[in-house]
Amino acid sequence: MNQKLPPLKLLHTSDWHIGRTLYGRKRYQEFAAFLHWLAQTIEEEKVDVLLVAGDIFDTNTPSNRAQELYYQFLCRVAVSCCRHVVVIGGNHDSPSFLNAPKALLKTLNVYVVGSSTQSLEDEVLMLCNEQGAPELIVCAVPYLRDRDIRIAEAGESIEDKERKLIEGIRNHYATVGALAEHKREKLGRDIPIVGMGHLFSAGGQTVDGDGVRELYVGSLAHVTAGIFPVCFDYLALGHLHVPQKVGGFETMRYSGSPLPMGFGEAKQQKSVCLVEFHSTAASVQLINVPVFQRLEHIKGDWEAISNRLFELATTNAQGWLEVIYDGSEIIGNLRERLESAISNTQMEILRIKNNRIIDRVLGQAEEETLDDLNVHDVFKRCLAVYEVPEDQRVELLQAYQEIVLSLYEDDVQAQ
Repeated sequence: MNQKLPPLKLLHTSDWHIGRTLYGRKRYQEFAAFLHWLAQTIEEEKVDVLLVAGDIFDTNTPSNRAQELYYQFLCRVAVSCCRHVVVIGGNHDSPSFLNAPKALLKTLNVYVVGSSTQSLEDEVLMLCNEQGAPELIVCAVPYLRDRDIRIAEAGESIEDKERKLIEGIRNHYATVGALAEHKREKLGRDIPIVGMGHLFSAGGQTVDGDGVRELYVGSLAHVTAGIFPVCFDYLALGHLHVPQKVGGFETMRYSGSPLPMGFGEAKQQKSVCLVEFHSTAASVQLINVPVFQRLEHIKGDWEAISNRLFELATTNAQGWLEVIYDGSEIIGNLRERLESAISNTQMEILRIKNNRIIDRVLGQAEEETLDDLNVHDVFKRCLAVYEVPEDQRVELLQAYQEIVLSLYEDDVQAQ
């Protein structure tokens, strides 16, 4: 295994969430701008392989416009210097929708693994260079649904479920890793093995409002870096929207989402991972993604808010704003003041939240809406309203989480 190969360049991205809205605003222009920039980056960096680690779409029933953006991008990349594209399904994606055109896309060297396959050999891809010689092995493991990796049994405890989920994920990766190593050994020379996945790693960083769902009941199966096979020369993960390493390892990474999913990510620098292989040694460089739609989170008393709005106005700033008022003064006309402050500017306020409890009591502030709550918050509020005893709430919440998870994982496109 001493034969040297020319450097191989991979680009790792994930969590596009095409079709996602922000407080009712459609964001197709942002998605189109990002995909155009990504295609240009692939050409400028002379990328050989593109890896997309799940959550291509925001829902399992993507709109026609979302689909158009996706397929136009794949067609553009297919005629570029990029020899291969590997796409895995995420927890937001419909496996059947992603898989439907996979045979057609394969003719363009676009490989799609929307869901766990019956034969795990189908998740181990041998990719070849322009001369037809193998240059890379990709273990394209999609989001593993609960039913893919464990058998539910009556009377299971939370600990039993966690153990089975971790074992299921570990066994799945161990199997595909062994298959990849076997393929490499048969070649008789070193080529890189890259793992892919869409899951939640232990210690992973999230931010408020990023829309990252817990993948398993009770926030279980936050896997550690040690669960992945040592044969992986690089691990490309999706699901977490903050760019980060796994367990501090340079070659185990979340690329993060390329667009901020909410105002909590407004100041976060988004990036994609450019990975260069010399034989099986990988080096990683982050390429910053431009800001296509500015988001601004403003929080404070009226003086702090008005000063910041004035600063933005004097610089002719464009953007969407979220304003959180937490001053001591009771302001009954907060929205009117804010709208007046941004009149004749190119800014738009998408969300106003007044943290003054007294204002809520007096009915003078913005009412709390469902946009401020997730499905688990709503259920907990119901339990409180109906005065369900505390000793019953844990079991009811667990049952509710299982129902919600089954709804998320139900592939409505399969019918």
